[in-house]
Amino acid sequence: MNKKVIIGIIIVLICIAIGCILFFTLNNNQESQNQTANINEENSTTGTNESQEEATETPETNETPETNTETETGKTLVVYFSAQNHTEAVAEKIAQNLNADIFEITPEEEYTSDDLNWNDENSRVSREHEDESLRNVALVSTTVENWDSYDTVIIGYPIWWGIAAWPVDTFVEANDFTGKTVIPFCTSSSSGLGQSGELLAEKANGGEWLEGYRFSSNPSDSDINEWTDSLKQ
Repeated sequence: MNKKVIIGIIIVLICIAIGCILFFTLNNNQESQNQTANINEENSTTGTNESQEEATETPETNETPETNTETETGKTLVVYFSAQNHTEAVAEKIAQNLNADIFEITPEEEYTSDDLNWNDENSRVSREHEDESLRNVALVSTTVENWDSYDTVIIGYPIWWGIAAWPVDTFVEANDFTGKTVIPFCTSSSSGLGQSGELLAEKANGGEWLEGYRFSSNPSDSDINEWTDSLKQ
């Protein structure tokens, strides 16, 4: 065979081989690019969907629990004036039964046994009874610590000539009873409560004054317990 023919055949075969190699190489590159494009498209679509889902989700609301702003309620104070310890004994028992605080109304000039001699027209109480200007009795203190914290005030006193012993007037006039429930009680050997509660309410600065209760000078524990139980209902 002619040498030139052989060389030509070899050149043709080499060209065919190179063509095949180029074909397969280009084809593989195209497939790789398509796969890459598909992957990127999927990632792009997924990211968009997730973003849309996040955007449409309702954010959680951090609700602040309601705060109980109510102040402590139900606190009771027993206030009393006692000339001969009868009212004091009842007041202490009432405070014990109701788990209440207690405050004593104390005149700057305390009443002696002679002052309390009703049969002596010249005794202190007799003169104060006859002359109302003398009934403005100065007290050691009219200020109750944490007064505003009490919802209920129970006021006790002896009955003098059918009304509350007048040192109680000074305390009532000096304090603001607005927003408080006030319950009077008295101790008396013979007199009733009369209008003593209503008269104190007229002197008071506000408050809801309820009907009072009369105890004897030396009531039994059962009498006091029965009354305080009725207040709890």
